[in-house]
Amino acid sequence: MSRGLFLAFEGVDASGKSTQARRVALEHDALFTFEPGDTPLGAQLRTWLLDADVPMSFATEALLMLSDRSHHAQSVIAPTLASGRHVVTDRYLASTIAYQGYGRGVDLAQLRSATDLAVGDVRPDLTILIDIPLEVANERRARSEKDRFESADLDFHARVREGFLSQARDGGDTWCVIDGSGSLDEVSAAIDDRLSKLAW
Repeated sequence: MSRGLFLAFEGVDASGKSTQARRVALEHDALFTFEPGDTPLGAQLRTWLLDADVPMSFATEALLMLSDRSHHAQSVIAPTLASGRHVVTDRYLASTIAYQGYGRGVDLAQLRSATDLAVGDVRPDLTILIDIPLEVANERRARSEKDRFESADLDFHARVREGFLSQARDGGDTWCVIDGSGSLDEVSAAIDDRLSKLAW
């Protein structure tokens, strides 16, 4: 039995990645997952992570994200791929590098080492970055002062976006950057064109 394909959708909040990840998973009979929070343990971690009223250091924030990812990768993603089924995830390891590394300033080398420990060889075959200008994201995003990330300032989100783009530049053919500022149909068509080159 051949291993399933593993796709990760990434991008800043309100980029449209969740909509596209769900669509692609449905059309290819893949398991749709998301981070943080797509396991019972992860759901508890997500509550703490997103609650702006729960104080924590940036390092703690990163380690909680990686705890969720490690459990998710080993208990959900890896077994599904091994069974031959495809997996499509809404956020994966690139989000921690972008948000906690570039956004929060956690040391990138240490963060990458911790990520290696968390996920091992459970790596996406392709990461699709849906990139949108911050002005577009701000128009789309529903802000909440109770959300740790939605309540962050514009400079934080600018650093996060650059973190994603930097990873895409270094990622070679394992990354694909899609302009997310077009219509839903335009974005879907661009994604499908790239996915047509995969051996589903």
